[in-house]
Amino acid sequence: MQTPLLFAAAIVAGALASAAGICATPEKTPQGYPTKPIRLIVPFPPGGGTDMLARVIATPVSVVLGESIVVDNRPGAGGAIAAELAARSDPDGYTLILVSGSYTATSAFRTPPYDPVRDIQPISLLGTTGLVMTVNPVVPAKSVQELIDYAKANPGKLNYASVGPGSVVHLSMELFKQLADVNLVHVPYKGAGPAFNALVAGETQVTIISLVPTIPHVKAGRLRAIGVTTSQRSPLLPDTPAIGETLPGFEVNHWYGVWGPKGMPKPIVQWWNREIAKVLHTDEMKKRLQVEGLEPAGGPPEQLQKVISHDVAKWRDVIKAAHIGNEG
Repeated sequence: MQTPLLFAAAIVAGALASAAGICATPEKTPQGYPTKPIRLIVPFPPGGGTDMLARVIATPVSVVLGESIVVDNRPGAGGAIAAELAARSDPDGYTLILVSGSYTATSAFRTPPYDPVRDIQPISLLGTTGLVMTVNPVVPAKSVQELIDYAKANPGKLNYASVGPGSVVHLSMELFKQLADVNLVHVPYKGAGPAFNALVAGETQVTIISLVPTIPHVKAGRLRAIGVTTSQRSPLLPDTPAIGETLPGFEVNHWYGVWGPKGMPKPIVQWWNREIAKVLHTDEMKKRLQVEGLEPAGGPPEQLQKVISHDVAKWRDVIKAAHIGNEG
């Protein structure tokens, strides 16, 4: 399987190859736009899924625009630094941000100095995917139900790894704890790499992390996959049940989307929405995104608005029920 950086290179090459087709029938850009390069902020370091998608979008759309799109990586605070920067930028269409589902988790956890739902302008939902629950093989659980039974028989003796406080991983595990009524101990790490290392080494026993980086560990026998977080099974792990099949009400959809500052001109929002949809729905893009387990979306801005609103409210409820300390 390709590493994120190699995959990013391959998918950008595909974007360049399809750009000519997109440009063949371009939508007219809004009058007077653009007149300078556009900044597309990414809340995480280069090489990850969010960064890869940003470059997928930037390459062909910049050809249509006739202006460069600069991918600006601004990691830190689980994405909160980048999100605030984007929200407080001028709403002129020259600063956008590409976020993942972690945006809603972090916004619920850290209480940003702006409304994460109302003070932004959604542009497009890019795609959706899921996470997967895995256990270290020393844990005698081969299913979600067996894990629940084992955890209840051994309260407080199982540790779960997250990629940091307030992350989607952290809050997904807290939701699992609440619905299953089990006591698992949170051990946060600084990213998926350290979290996987701890899980494989046995420092922790369970986690819920993205599908693609998890699958190599599962195939190598280092970890055991017992459930996916989406309502349906994933084609990448067809033999792994949905957690909701055992635990009704449990569902976590991971997603990617683009938004800009509140107050952006409607014609610019509509233009970006159309051009992103064109990129996502080329045959080349669909094939490459499927390798990542990502189902292309590309619906209207209101679709992303609903997803953000739903998830922020959901994670706030989880945080409240778990009595997790909020970081303002």
